Order: sequence, then structure tokens, then C-alpha cells
Amino acid sequence: MQVMTDAVEAGEIDDGGLSTLLGFHLRMANVALYRDFAASMAELDLTQRQAATLFLIAANPGTPQVAIARRLGADRATIMALVDRLEERGLITRQRSTTDRRRQELNVTALGKKTANAARARIIAHENKFTSRLSKAEVETLKNMLSRLSG
Repeated sequence: MQVMTDAVEAGEIDDGGLSTLLGFHLRMANVALYRDFAASMAELDLTQRQAATLFLIAANPGTPQVAIARRLGADRATIMALVDRLEERGLITRQRSTTDRRRQELNVTALGKKTANAARARIIAHENKFTSRLSKAEVETLKNMLSRLSG
């Protein structure tokens, strides 16, 4: 029994077929990416979705919340909470559209631009930790395959 306990503690257990499943490999890669992303962004206190939202607003001044929700594949309530958090931090502004009073137009503040630039630099370094393990062609192939799976 001690041999089995030692093997379990060392992580040397039968994977029960998990290594044959695409979803398992995707999940393990996601866990590694998520942990490193969180550590990279800790000082800026941004989650992946907050950073993505900030980038989208910076790239699309005046964009409505609904467009952000669509692009990120999130529901409106989730985006509203993200926007609330970014607005509370002074990273974005939200104002009613002058052409459609139902829409909220979003814009990045000066602090938001500074934060987005800092986040982008950290994300590039974060991604380089992982993509450096692959050739440029492999990275492009992986992105294309993942796009096909998610689209």
C-alpha cells in the first residue's frame, strides 16, 4: 500500500484514459495559461475578461455594451458587471447614446489607456512564455485550429 501512496503523491497514477481526451488537454493548457495570466496581471488587478473588455473599448471608442457582450460571447448582465467594475476604477466612462437612449456608449479614460498599455505589455510577456515552446507556424496552426473548434 505504501508503494501506491508514494506513486499518488508523486503524481504517477494511471490517468484513466484522460490523456486521450482533447478536452482534458485543453483544460490543462487553460489552467496553466490562467494561472500565469493571473500572476502577470495581479499588480494591475485585472481579470482576463476585464482586460479583454478594456482592449475592445479602447479599440472601439463609443462602442455599446451589447457589442462588447457579443464579441466576448457573454451575456449582458456579465458585461454590465465588468463595465461597472472598470468604471468604478476610473478606467472607462459610460454615457447614454445621443442617437439611441437605450444604448450605453463606452470610452476609455486616460488612466484606462495607461492601464491597457501596461496590461498589453504584461500579456505579451505572458503569452511569450507559452508560445516560445512552439514554432511560429505551430502557433498560427494552433490559433487556427482553436478558432475552428470555438467557431
